[in-house]
Amino acid sequence: MIKKCLFPAAGYGTRFLPATKAMPKEMLPILTKPLIQYGVEEAMEAGMHDMAIITGRGKRAIEDHFDISYELEHQIKGTDKEHYLTEIRELIDNCTFSYTRQIEMKGLGHAILSGETLIGNEPFAVILADDLCDNGDDESVLAQMVKIYNKYQCSIVAIEEIDPSETKKYGIIDGKEIEDGIFMVKNMIEKPDPKDAPTNLAIIGRYILTPDIFNIIKDTKPGKNGEIQITDALMTQAQKGMVLAYKFKGKRFDCGSVDGFVEATNYFYSLSK
Repeated sequence: MIKKCLFPAAGYGTRFLPATKAMPKEMLPILTKPLIQYGVEEAMEAGMHDMAIITGRGKRAIEDHFDISYELEHQIKGTDKEHYLTEIRELIDNCTFSYTRQIEMKGLGHAILSGETLIGNEPFAVILADDLCDNGDDESVLAQMVKIYNKYQCSIVAIEEIDPSETKKYGIIDGKEIEDGIFMVKNMIEKPDPKDAPTNLAIIGRYILTPDIFNIIKDTKPGKNGEIQITDALMTQAQKGMVLAYKFKGKRFDCGSVDGFVEATNYFYSLSK
């Protein structure tokens, strides 16, 4: 059973400057909830209650968000505003939050490795909060992936089809479809030019990883942009054993971009009406 979910949240969010100069990009709100809260809710829905968050300098707002604000709660207690805190209080009451810092920004692989002391020797999920996913009243993306993990007991990445011209923004996989929407990974390339991309199947910010990934990351040399890429580590894992890619059911918004952020805001606003 997967109990822990890791949230890499140490990045600078430069595409949202100046808003992210003093505020973590993970705290940018879609309507009235910050991005990272959507991610924690998804993890809890998938049966995880231990949230491990990789932060950095200037990210204290994340810790404060998942904590009780006694003064605020005292001020609104008994008023018609009290219900606004119901959802966050449910997370605080039902989840454990632990934090560590990524001292240097050396890529997603390095960020995940920074969480080893919080995760230990057990399988775990990873959510990138700026990839916001929704599947209505059906199972969340992470819950779908947990079911696949329970069957195959190996690392899994979530994928979606993208426009071929966009491959240089994503990790791209190639593989053999072994079940409907489930691929056994044979190749994985970080941000290839369209002419070098084997497919248009792009990895998005949902992973389930087995704990041997930590030692593999330690032996992984810096790749694209001089960063330690999780795709390189996963490719090694695939060569030694098995890694699956899952074409998930649901909608995904790239809230790390302004266009995706606005699209997500409009989408969730339409649902709220």
